[in-house]
Amino acid sequence: MNIGVLTIQFSLPGCGSLKEKRQRMGGLHERFGRTPAIAVCESGELDRMESSEWTFVVAAMSPQKVESICSEIEDKLQRTVDGRVMDVSREIL
Repeated sequence: MNIGVLTIQFSLPGCGSLKEKRQRMGGLHERFGRTPAIAVCESGELDRMESSEWTFVVAAMSPQKVESICSEIEDKLQRTVDGRVMDVSREIL
């Protein structure tokens, strides 16, 4: 079994409330948490309105599959989140 950890930091310019932050992040738990191979959590400072950090833990049988799933997650987030991706880090364990 291979494990990958993908951490993505977002900038949410103009975000003024926790409610707006939740709307802009668009239910990442629901979208990615349904997949048995992916665990997801908001991992950064939760009380900062203009930024958000999320960590995804991916499990798969090969390192290539882990990389593929991480790339899919990153691509979906780039297209769907109302914010800018500021930093991405990946680690294969």
